[in-house]
Amino acid sequence: MGIKGIQSIIPKERQKDFIFVKNTAMHSKTIEKFSKLSKGEKMVWVARNFFDNPEAGLQVLKQYWNQDDALQKLHDEFIENTLSNFYLPFGVAPNFLINDELYVLPMVIEESSVVAAASRAAKFWLKRGGFKTEVISTAKTGQVHFTYNGNHQLLQAFFLRVKDRLVAEVAPLTTNMQKRGGGLTNLTLVDKTHELENYFQLSATFETCDAMGANFINSCLEQLAQSWQYVYKQDAEMQAQNADFSIVMSILSNYTPDCLVRATVCCPVADLEATEDLSPKAFAEKFVQAVKIAEASPYRAVTHNKGIMNGVDALVLATGNDFRAVEAGVHAFAAKDGRYQSLTHAKIENDIFYFWIEIPLALGTVGGLTGLHPLVKLSHEILGHPNAKKLMEITAVAGLAQNFAALNALVTSGIQKGHMKMHLLNILNQLKANEVEKLTLIEYFKTHIVSFTEVSVQLEKLRQVSTIN
Repeated sequence: MGIKGIQSIIPKERQKDFIFVKNTAMHSKTIEKFSKLSKGEKMVWVARNFFDNPEAGLQVLKQYWNQDDALQKLHDEFIENTLSNFYLPFGVAPNFLINDELYVLPMVIEESSVVAAASRAAKFWLKRGGFKTEVISTAKTGQVHFTYNGNHQLLQAFFLRVKDRLVAEVAPLTTNMQKRGGGLTNLTLVDKTHELENYFQLSATFETCDAMGANFINSCLEQLAQSWQYVYKQDAEMQAQNADFSIVMSILSNYTPDCLVRATVCCPVADLEATEDLSPKAFAEKFVQAVKIAEASPYRAVTHNKGIMNGVDALVLATGNDFRAVEAGVHAFAAKDGRYQSLTHAKIENDIFYFWIEIPLALGTVGGLTGLHPLVKLSHEILGHPNAKKLMEITAVAGLAQNFAALNALVTSGIQKGHMKMHLLNILNQLKANEVEKLTLIEYFKTHIVSFTEVSVQLEKLRQVSTIN
């Protein structure tokens, strides 16, 4: 592609960002100092070397730029080597009654039916007392990982001697957090040599208040590691052993089983909805059995929990939190007893149906993108500016609601009926149906099973009739 061809699709006010260089690097799939190129040069290099149609590809990248230059610059600086923005739908699920307060939940997700399913579950429980939640604990941890091949009892005694000094030396980093009620709350020496030769940890516990706290925790851990190494080298008794001692790394853990929240719904069995095939009692029994299957079978539990995370991740993304950290911690928690199991549980007791979730959620409402991304700010406004504990509760509810909707469908009409109805528009858009065709086929598939093949067949029939007429 020629330089003029590229320049022709770039607005004049943007062309100052594009330095079109004539060298072999722009025509090679390997490149040195890529991060040093301007945004325009990066786009050109990617287009020339990887797009089937470079000009069309550049046009797609360009059309997803924000027209507000300042806002685009803000997005460009979130990560490195930014070319454009990747949009996901931002929706809301209304009618969530949580601890007797009404909420509308912002959700960012691309999967059809998730927002609709959450909304249906919210509406169902709105008339039955809503969701009740409780934050069980909020502790987060991190470790200084090190190796040591000397006397274990001597190391333990040494740690107890210097523990107060280690805590004192990290104090300058914890002062502001302590003012908010948080900070370093505990420090222990953990012997892991039964799992890995010569492996020990300094395990630190933190309270980070309304911050997720990753940067705070990691800074504290690095200071602890530095102090630990220094006092070890200065201690004559430890040095007399001539033992090998080495800091390996210092890092927070995204496994947060002590940052735990519970969400629950319950109602008399008789208040559950009957279907053509199931009485309220039969529905409750079948629902409980479905949950027990997810407790017993890892194959089912993974899909079961994935559905829970549809709701959790959508809210986590909308509020600017780290969904990868949440996912990792949640799935580790699901396997904490040595077998991967359901995160939700259900029972019938004294003719009352109970359904609940316990889930670790290390979330923040300050720091990170919460003060930068405009839509993240709006999400927090929609939720009423919750603190971290309240956000944990709301997010757990999103997961429980999503799971209730999925299991409700599975034990009655099946998952595909509702899901494929919601997916119909995606199929029609993929097949480039016009508005008249969409309206006609949406009406047709109200009473027919949706599949990609069947939609294709019916669309083709419609077009043939249209051509004849």
